[in-house]
Amino acid sequence: MRKKVSIINGPNLNLLGRREPEIYGSQSFEDYFTLLQEKYTAIDLYYFQTNHEGDIIDKLHEVGFDYDGIILNAGGYTHTSIAIADAIKGIETIVVEVHISNIYEREKYRHHSFIKEVSVKSIIGKGLAGYDEALEHFI
Repeated sequence: MRKKVSIINGPNLNLLGRREPEIYGSQSFEDYFTLLQEKYTAIDLYYFQTNHEGDIIDKLHEVGFDYDGIILNAGGYTHTSIAIADAIKGIETIVVEVHISNIYEREKYRHHSFIKEVSVKSIIGKGLAGYDEALEHFI
């Protein structure tokens, strides 16, 4: 049976490829997602991006009981959202946290992750390749 994995990206990740390329690179996530689909043909991959905290929570609730895995890059909400952490605690599907940049080498306010505390794994600072590593976790 094919595994279903949802990638959920939070605020400002829609600007990948244009936003601070020295930190986040020059590739859009949409282009990268196409490459992931081509590489991981044995997995049904789904992608969702939003700039709104409640939409992330709603998507976690929607896929959190039927999917085999969730890859979550909550962006700036990583450091502030107890509500997203509570949503993860409330679902059955396991979550792998991903961050493109190394949040521990950036501003001090980025060093704490509410998401890490409720995820099975955190992948930090490996660029877009962190999503590949997260998918390998589900294989």
